[in-house]
Amino acid sequence: MEILKLFSEGGPVMWPLLVCSILTLALSFERIRFWLKINKRQRRVVSDVLNLYRLDNLVAAIDKLRQNIDLPIARIFLAALELERSTPEKFRLALEGETQAELPILKRFQRIFETIVGLAPLLGLLGTITGLIRSFAGLNIGDVGGTKTTSVTGGISEALIATACGMVVAIIALLFTNLFEELYTSQLGLIQEFATQLELLYLDRYEKGHKTYASNK
Repeated sequence: MEILKLFSEGGPVMWPLLVCSILTLALSFERIRFWLKINKRQRRVVSDVLNLYRLDNLVAAIDKLRQNIDLPIARIFLAALELERSTPEKFRLALEGETQAELPILKRFQRIFETIVGLAPLLGLLGTITGLIRSFAGLNIGDVGGTKTTSVTGGISEALIATACGMVVAIIALLFTNLFEELYTSQLGLIQEFATQLELLYLDRYEKGHKTYASNK
């Protein structure tokens, strides 16, 4: 009940602030699930695929990737390994192209978080202004302690509550924004590392194939 009372005393800006807070929590929950899924399985899947590919078991490597197609790194590897008559240049372009295609998925909702970080304090400031306007509108020097005193204190309360809520929503959104940005940066580095390992294995296999073909001639 105390929370409902604060919400009602915070004025009209509490509604958009409520929307911002719900969006922040809902999208943060989705992103946390996404990153936990990736970090839990990715290294194991990549290690298995690279070992299979190192042993020239391309079919098993591709099957392993298809079983984990929900992982961005699996889709990146598949784009290169499923190429027909690939060359080193085509292989590299496939890895780079699919990596670029995966970036929006890794940064999903980041713009919304950034918008909330900037919008929530402004909404709080708007609530401060409307609360002060209400206070000054109800201010009457000759009526101190009279019927309009409640309007003045109510306006000040609205201003303080709106400001505090706007700052709280912005702080929470900022924490999640920085967390997901750090996870994105780390993931990008890992993708580049894994893609380089796969490309080196491919080049080694490609060179051996050409040497064998040349010796048979």
